[in-house]
Amino acid sequence: MTATVIGGTPQMVPGRAGRALAELGDRVVMCGIYDEAGSLIYDDLSRNDTHEVRELIGLVRRRPGPVLELAAGTGRLTMPLLAAGKDVTALELERSMLDLLRARLQQAPGRLRERCTTVEGDMTSFALDRRFGAVVLGTTSISLLDEEGRTALYGTVRDHLAPGGAFLLSTTYPTSGSTQDEIRIDMLGASGRLYHLHEHWSPRTGTRTVTLHAAELSEGPVHVCTSTVAAIPADLLEDELVSAGFRVNARHTLRTGGDRHESVLLEAEVETR
Repeated sequence: MTATVIGGTPQMVPGRAGRALAELGDRVVMCGIYDEAGSLIYDDLSRNDTHEVRELIGLVRRRPGPVLELAAGTGRLTMPLLAAGKDVTALELERSMLDLLRARLQQAPGRLRERCTTVEGDMTSFALDRRFGAVVLGTTSISLLDEEGRTALYGTVRDHLAPGGAFLLSTTYPTSGSTQDEIRIDMLGASGRLYHLHEHWSPRTGTRTVTLHAAELSEGPVHVCTSTVAAIPADLLEDELVSAGFRVNARHTLRTGGDRHESVLLEAEVETR
């Protein structure tokens, strides 16, 4: 049920990033962003990433009750939610990511650790014996799913929301005036290591490919993480949510640090009839 292509070969990486990798030859070791090797890079970078955190925390604080975080990863949103005083159930499909989250919780103060439950599971098909005041799907993780997967997701979320609870999800897509099909961003990890993040948009397929690797390319293997996901406009998600029995209460524009992306946080509730 996913629209994601993760890993692959250097020849599958589009644009300038692919041409640069080709020059490295057999030094390139391809991996997915969420596998054992990629998750370490993801975790290093995500600890410095505050995108959408303030906005999500502000909305979650308005809702009583526990929080269900889907596609929790290594805890980029989990830890701020716990710090805000919420009881959090963090659901994550990839074992490598979940192991890093659990290790991070072990190092956290007991007052945070005791309020977090981790669950290994698929966000499109899970069953938990409780309901939540808020269900959060951040980091534009909705883009990991195709239409069938999103339909299944909406059903599971609806089944786990308490009356009056909110479904909060974010998405990122190219702005209508964007003329760049590819950019490179230099990003500093929490470890102090510098990375290059290449992002390539394909208007023909409606997808974006993210390619990530360390900036230092000295001797030895170079681990390169890639992921190709759908670029889903907020208008489409709103239509799907309404068809799935939700009411979209608000659309919050998120800061992106440039005019290439439009990033939106949707706030929805189950429609009562």
